[in-house]
Amino acid sequence: MRGDLEWGGVPGLVRSAAARFADREAVVEGRTRVSYAELGARVERAAAACMASGVRTGDRVAIWAPNTLDWIVSALGAVSAGAVLVPVNTRFKGAEAAYVLARSRAKLLFVTGTFLGTSYVAALRRAAGEPGEADPGPAAGPLPGLPHLERVVVLADDAPADFRTWKDFLADGEGVGRDEVRRRGASVSGASPSDIVFTSGTTGRPKGALITHAQTLRGYAIWSDLAGLREGDRYLIVNPFFHTFGYKAGIIACLMRGATMVPQPVFDVDAVLANVAAERISVLPGPPTLHQSLLDHPARDAYDLSALRLVVTGAAVVPLRLVERLRTELGVDTVLTAYGLSEASGIVTMCRRGDRPEVIASTSGRAIPDTEVRVADASGAPVAPGTPGEVLVRGFNVMSGYFEDAAATAEVLTADGWLRTGDVGVLDAEGNLRITDRIKDMFVVGGFNAYPAEIEQVLGLHPEVADVAVVGVPDGRLGEVGRAYVVRRPHSALTADDLITWSRREMANYKVPRTVAFVGELPRNASGKVVKGELRGR
Repeated sequence: MRGDLEWGGVPGLVRSAAARFADREAVVEGRTRVSYAELGARVERAAAACMASGVRTGDRVAIWAPNTLDWIVSALGAVSAGAVLVPVNTRFKGAEAAYVLARSRAKLLFVTGTFLGTSYVAALRRAAGEPGEADPGPAAGPLPGLPHLERVVVLADDAPADFRTWKDFLADGEGVGRDEVRRRGASVSGASPSDIVFTSGTTGRPKGALITHAQTLRGYAIWSDLAGLREGDRYLIVNPFFHTFGYKAGIIACLMRGATMVPQPVFDVDAVLANVAAERISVLPGPPTLHQSLLDHPARDAYDLSALRLVVTGAAVVPLRLVERLRTELGVDTVLTAYGLSEASGIVTMCRRGDRPEVIASTSGRAIPDTEVRVADASGAPVAPGTPGEVLVRGFNVMSGYFEDAAATAEVLTADGWLRTGDVGVLDAEGNLRITDRIKDMFVVGGFNAYPAEIEQVLGLHPEVADVAVVGVPDGRLGEVGRAYVVRRPHSALTADDLITWSRREMANYKVPRTVAFVGELPRNASGKVVKGELRGR
């Protein structure tokens, strides 16, 4: 299916879904249940309000909020008004969010009130309450440090005097007619920019990957086909909406297929179990840690999880026994792994239904249709199957570049269209990709390249290891050696010496961690990835 040809852009997709699935539940949030027809009407109201606020085609509109119905409506409303969506990481501090807002020159911001005990409004005012040095000029809106930001809308019933509440903002759009809103949406083409997703900033300041409507729709029509998402599925969206996967494999895919969205603001295993049972959830994508904690929960048997039929996960490490347990203990029919990054619309490779469990656990599948994947050496030349190298991607899904950053774009996009991902991987003879690490995470032990994810995969097989992360630390003799941070299983008495001795039997000596630190949990970001910089800092 070519979604970009069928719908033209995201506004067309929203209108189509509202018509095709009119009476079906679109979003469930607590006691609030919204049909597809009602969702379409709410999105049009939000689009009208954006237009009344002065948003023009191509303007950037940001959203800094957790997974909620209001996120869905405000984001789709902005895009339906022709805006380019800028999702902001909910774990960002005020200064980090202000940087993204300034860098994208966002004209309008939707922001949550209080989330995880933090007032986002207060944090933003502290960070952007004074004129910025880089862009001094008269402020058009309520935050002197962000002169391009004309309006801030708080997704709550209360807001400071110089901000707008969500209710008042929507009322502002009552003078904009439906026909005018639909004309604006129809003016959006597949080539129009759809969103700017800022990278996590692990290698410096965050950079904004610019993705079009056609890339978004085509990519997630493919994702929906390969995953087997279907009308009537009930989809618990735990992956954060600010992340490409949460927004596109979540909201966009559900709109395409008529699945019901059940957004969950934060990952909490008890809440996941309760939601899966109460809402008869059938689709539950997420990182391996989500599914592991579900399986290991002591009260799991008290919940009816029998509706679960589809799990999609992805990471460098997906234990084979996790795939097997999902299938045998929970009866999940389809378990798939995938790989993507923001610079490639969030989707590059994916397993296929019917792949062997070993393929699903040990690889991220094969290139999606109309996409090429190559593993290359430092010069960019392809390497033989089974040889590690940098993963390169070329195809419809690759970004046009980083937003207004030609220098950073030139570093990752080659003249002939290959995206340098910065990931280390191995292709097998069938074209399945195994991600072994980030280039920057690799460390060298006495001249041998050591890949933490590969070592973690082996350590994760130890019966008393629940979670593990490995980083390289300086060593006077070998240059660097591995240090493992390990979460033990409940009631385990595993010692560092025990694990190191076991490791020497399971892997080459240079890969064996020289030290082991036991921790209660690993530091993870909102996307479920281990924050290795924090571990190195320890």
